[in-house]
Amino acid sequence: MTQFTALLEESVGAERAATVLEALQAAPSVSVRLNPEKLRTCPFPDATPVAWSPHGFLLKERPVFTLDPLFHAGAYYVQDTSAMFVGHVFRALPLQEGATVLDLCAAPGGKTTDLAASLRERLGDRFTLLSNEVMRARYGVLRSNVETWGDLRVGTVSRDPSAFGNTPLFDVIVADVPCSGEGMFRKDAQAVAEWSPQTVEFCAARSRRILRDIWPTLKEGGYLIYSTCTFNHLENDDTVAWAAEELGADIVPILADASPAIPTRCGYALLPGLVPGEGQYAAVLRKHGEAEPVRSADPFVLFRAERPSPPEALPTWDVDRRTALQYLHGDALALPAQAPVGPLTICYQGLPLGPAKNLGKRCNNLYPKAKRIRMDIR
Repeated sequence: MTQFTALLEESVGAERAATVLEALQAAPSVSVRLNPEKLRTCPFPDATPVAWSPHGFLLKERPVFTLDPLFHAGAYYVQDTSAMFVGHVFRALPLQEGATVLDLCAAPGGKTTDLAASLRERLGDRFTLLSNEVMRARYGVLRSNVETWGDLRVGTVSRDPSAFGNTPLFDVIVADVPCSGEGMFRKDAQAVAEWSPQTVEFCAARSRRILRDIWPTLKEGGYLIYSTCTFNHLENDDTVAWAAEELGADIVPILADASPAIPTRCGYALLPGLVPGEGQYAAVLRKHGEAEPVRSADPFVLFRAERPSPPEALPTWDVDRRTALQYLHGDALALPAQAPVGPLTICYQGLPLGPAKNLGKRCNNLYPKAKRIRMDIR
């Protein structure tokens, strides 16, 4: 990886590059971000708050999330601490009631759910968040995670950036673009194997195409957050500088205190070894022109977005952890005699898991087959 090292040193300096290279040999960290609409206290012992996320926690070790009913209830999302930095940048933006936001390259949904939590805490129901993933294979994961999170103001679509048209619709666009994945080196051996200078150049060119295609849908005076999980200047600062010049935008130093992020020429960088996570780059562009105060068309209707369904008003029955895992595994249940007979919602610690139909002597498990736990729950 001599070429990688040379580009890394060119991008972040020799001393920081040495720190990154050493950190990439260590085991990755584990962290979660709570869903504030469902859980306010971190359920993991000895967890450490993440400085740049009000609901993020760094864990001491990796639990088996699949065997935690709270995970399936959408009480928290497993997300790298560095990836939470985009939400931190987003929370620094000025937003008005009725804000329309696009998460452009959204799968698997970590940043979408972070944006949703921030918007709901700040604006209540008065926002629209459209979450997009162009790759159909990844779109299913995004939609499932958005449904599990459960915010009805979030819609999902699968479109190429060029298919959004030329109508200014969005006050904010978050573009966490596909990149060469240097921030995935600790977790994904394939990312290491596939890295090359040619890959970096290809990704930088693709990012510019994505920005050019989506730019007409950003309102005048609107903000675009550009982010990657890579470290090199070609995909990061150089691409942001190109966008500012070619598309017509100001680069906005949105964070008064960038620590622990490193201010770069155009944005901010989190680097492994300086932070516990895998690294992240983020920058903010503000489109030239005056902000448009008039509300535009509803993106949900315009793009036929899929949205989480409101929960049915059914009786609920709270179960213990063992019964919850049996339910999530797709097993038949035997509920106590006092449980409501007929359609009901199975809950764990007051949080809905899914539907069932209690017949008295037995209970039909209606948890969706595609979501069922496949591993041994004993």
